[in-house]
Amino acid sequence: MTTTQQIHHIPHLELQAFVHRILVGNGVSEDDATIVARCLIQADLRGVDTHGANRIPSYMKRIRQKVLDPRATPTLQQITPVVAGVDAHNAFGFVAAHRGMQRAIEMARDFGIGMVSVKHSNHFGMSAWLVQQAIDAGMMSLVFTNSSPALPVWGGRSQLMGVSPIACGAPAGAQRPFILDMAPSVAARGKIYRALRRGEKIPADWALDGEGNPTDDPARALEGVMLPMGGPKGSALAVMMDVFSGVLSGSAFAGHVTGPYDPSKPADVGHFLVAIKPDLFMGLDEFKSRMDYLYQRVVGSDKMGGVDRIYYPGEIEQITQEERMAGGIPFTEAEIEGLNQEAELVGVEKLRYH
Repeated sequence: MTTTQQIHHIPHLELQAFVHRILVGNGVSEDDATIVARCLIQADLRGVDTHGANRIPSYMKRIRQKVLDPRATPTLQQITPVVAGVDAHNAFGFVAAHRGMQRAIEMARDFGIGMVSVKHSNHFGMSAWLVQQAIDAGMMSLVFTNSSPALPVWGGRSQLMGVSPIACGAPAGAQRPFILDMAPSVAARGKIYRALRRGEKIPADWALDGEGNPTDDPARALEGVMLPMGGPKGSALAVMMDVFSGVLSGSAFAGHVTGPYDPSKPADVGHFLVAIKPDLFMGLDEFKSRMDYLYQRVVGSDKMGGVDRIYYPGEIEQITQEERMAGGIPFTEAEIEGLNQEAELVGVEKLRYH
């Protein structure tokens, strides 16, 4: 039965400071806590609530279970002038991926392109924050990762591939940048966890239960499998993420990435990051002008019946970010209580709401 809970809006800087306190209280360095907290709150601001501050309890549990190392320092190896590898050493995925994209951007500035493979990492939340990191540096990007089994291959019924997002982006001039961040499933697995947390049902075409039947019950969905978008197309994209993120990096792949609620061993996630200088084939002003023209053509297209507005990829999230920066980030009381339980465990100031 669906329940309705009161919503409270938390100012984003207040939430970020709260998350930072919890991270430091669990042994994360000040600098790394700043990276992780900022990335999580970026997700909340963009409306990707499944990958924001509500992830803190599961991350902290993995620290307590000693399957995520809050003090690990990723190390970087330069392979060629345009290729580097990062060994995360089981650090937060946010920290390892941030370092990897930082190096990819540096190489792209010097040589036009930079590619970084990351191994032995963890979940890095919403992929769009890495795309935004590249855009802020004036770069185009590709961002891949693999993840724990949740999706069947096409024609199968058992969990094998991860719901691993494919993301990319490009800066623009006067218009909004292009930011694509999508899962190869009908819906992100985190949306099912959010529905379970909030006592809500899910659409019946998102997942199958343990017996292979469609379900609108998030608990039963978590016992079964997510469904790929576009049938075999979504399944193939999930395999693609495993090739570039897992096989290439030397991390776990083919269904062997450890799930976020499995305390038996580290996750061993792999990432694949590329930064590209946008003015390789023309001047930067011309590139940005062409991106602006593309935006205008997309949003100015003739509309289907019943459609009031056409949005550019990433635009809805950018609008949501502007709204939430002004009006706060919505949380249910149950979600705030869950976060405050983590604050109690490490003796830091709780999140307040009115």
